[in-house]
Amino acid sequence: MDISPWMLEFINNYGILALFVTSFIAATIVPASSAAILLAALAAGAPPVPSLIACSIGNSAGCAGNYWLGYLIGKPLIPRLERSKSGRKALEYTQKYGTWSLLVSWTPFLGDPITIAAGIFRIPFLKFSMIVYPLRIVGYCIIVVFFV
Repeated sequence: MDISPWMLEFINNYGILALFVTSFIAATIVPASSAAILLAALAAGAPPVPSLIACSIGNSAGCAGNYWLGYLIGKPLIPRLERSKSGRKALEYTQKYGTWSLLVSWTPFLGDPITIAAGIFRIPFLKFSMIVYPLRIVGYCIIVVFFV
């Protein structure tokens, strides 16, 4: 499991609130896995349903933040995304497939840059929300169902 020691300590000390915060952080381009965070919390005895809800809301809010970052700042973010392999792929997919690129927004490494690119390329926020949030939440549901 790939989780920073400080995140694990934060989760142990602050519980569900920490799951919300760390899942939000993991949705940004900070290298962290919200799935690993949820697994670690469940392994440490966190209650499954509140953990699922906290991670879902936190990660969805982080995705929305990425979208609005891309939407508001836009083109100056493109060179930064182009410097990483996943950022380049996210830009390529979003330019080529538009809204459909959001179907891979749940994936590790590629998903978070796609949420930024969606804002840069002005994919409508309602479409963004209707695709990105359910995919993230379903991923957490699968983790809770199969690992609890």
